[in-house]
Amino acid sequence: MKETRFYYKDNSAPKPNKPNHIGTSIIIKYNNMILLEQRCDSNRWAIIGGGLKIEESLATCAIRETFEETGINIAEDDLVLFKIYDDPSRIASYPDGNVLRVITVVYVTELDHLPELVCSSESREIKFFSKDEIKNIDLAETHLHIIKDIFMINTNIKKS
Repeated sequence: MKETRFYYKDNSAPKPNKPNHIGTSIIIKYNNMILLEQRCDSNRWAIIGGGLKIEESLATCAIRETFEETGINIAEDDLVLFKIYDDPSRIASYPDGNVLRVITVVYVTELDHLPELVCSSESREIKFFSKDEIKNIDLAETHLHIIKDIFMINTNIKKS
C-alpha cells in the first residue's frame, strides 16, 4: 500500500491537484511533554489534528479532532491559539492521488493530569514525548517545524 507523504520546503514535492486543505492541530502538553500520534497512513508521528468541516469553527475542529483521536475532552476556553502555518511548501500527498497544500491553525492546551488515552482507528499509537525523546522518532515533515517552534517559544498556556 502506498503511504501518505509529507513535504516542507522540498523542491521535489508534487504540485497540489486539489484546493487548499485547512485544518487544525493541537499541542496537548502534560508535564513538559507533548502528545503525538503515530499515523496509520504513513507510520509517521504527528501532532493531533485534522481537517476543518464546512459547518465548524477552527476551535470546534480542534476539539472534535482531539476527542476523536485521543478520547480527551477539551473545552474551548482551554485552547490557546499558537500560530498559523501557511507556507505554500507544506504539502501532503495521499495514496488516493490527492495532493494538497496544507494550511494548519495550531492551538495549545496544557493538562493538569495524565488522561486515559484512547487510540483511534487513524493511529497506531498515541503517546506523550519529551523534547529529547522527540529527537529520536520519525516525524511528519509538515509537523517538524511546528514542534521546533513549540519547544523554542515560551507561551502562557491555560491549564484545563
